[in-house]
Amino acid sequence: MPVGTVGTVKAITKHHLIETKPQIILGNTYHLYLRPGMEVLKHFNGLHNFMNWNKPILTDSGGFQVFSLAKGKEKTGKHKAEVVLTDDGVKFRSHIDGSWHYFTPELVIEIQEIIGSDIMMPLDVCPPYPVSKTTALDAVKKTIDWLKRSKNAKRQNHQALFGIIQGSTYKDLRKESALMTVELDMDGYSIGGLSVGEPAEYMYEMTEIVVEYIPKRKPRYLMGVGTPENIIESVDRGVDMFDCVMPTRNARNGTLFTHRGRLNINAGKHKFSDEPIDEECDCYTCKNFSRGYIRHLYNAGEITAMILGTIHNLRFYNKMMEDIRKAISESRFSSFKNEFLEKLKSD
Repeated sequence: MPVGTVGTVKAITKHHLIETKPQIILGNTYHLYLRPGMEVLKHFNGLHNFMNWNKPILTDSGGFQVFSLAKGKEKTGKHKAEVVLTDDGVKFRSHIDGSWHYFTPELVIEIQEIIGSDIMMPLDVCPPYPVSKTTALDAVKKTIDWLKRSKNAKRQNHQALFGIIQGSTYKDLRKESALMTVELDMDGYSIGGLSVGEPAEYMYEMTEIVVEYIPKRKPRYLMGVGTPENIIESVDRGVDMFDCVMPTRNARNGTLFTHRGRLNINAGKHKFSDEPIDEECDCYTCKNFSRGYIRHLYNAGEITAMILGTIHNLRFYNKMMEDIRKAISESRFSSFKNEFLEKLKSD
């Protein structure tokens, strides 16, 4: 899921975004609540209409942002975000203007109802890594309590609600959280609290523990992940859905993904290259421009560079997911995985 935090996927137009063939995009409740705000989204009858997007939208609850932004200042903001966690919800200070707000599970569902999300995430507690077991257990308990309240809150009939499984890197807490969440019979299940700084081995281990308890008929969503390698390995462990800012953020910084590993387009060796970014890619950028030209745009600080890089990275990710689905349907995922990962190391 390409990440469109505030109602747009960064550095790409809707036309080119659609050409990268995403099935769904992601927005963020915290950011949309603060800006443009609920009055604006009500006026425009929801986010789909506001941004003229007729495909599905998943919205994160904003819980992760509330806690992560409390650690420091947003790059363009003047205010340090602060957070106060209670049994009933979370009080936080806006990173934009310093104003105080209070999220409860019910309010977060109400906000997402106004947004018109096709898939909602409930308010949860996402602890950092590393964290004590006591803190991780408290996060599990609050997340479950808030999920029960979220499930009882009013939402539109078409809006699916996922449960979020927490537990940090503690095996017994992950199992306990998974069992309690699945017992509530949600529309789908999210694996949260990973990709927050822990080693990849821990992420894979916790994922394996959790998916064992999630019904196969329900979608499994690993939140905030990740690199092509992370995605391939997690699919192998039973995960269906992913989101990450990596393809768009890296594109803006000149790091482009290819079937033979990451490409630093700013490197001098590409100055005279007439090759496309990736010969196996069918995106607009690769079909029309050389590495040498794209490198020139990045070095000149042209906005077009970020647009072309973003088009490529998003198409690379979406094509990878298409290839994964095709390999699974043809019962050859294992060989596909090995070939894909081996090729990434080849350059």
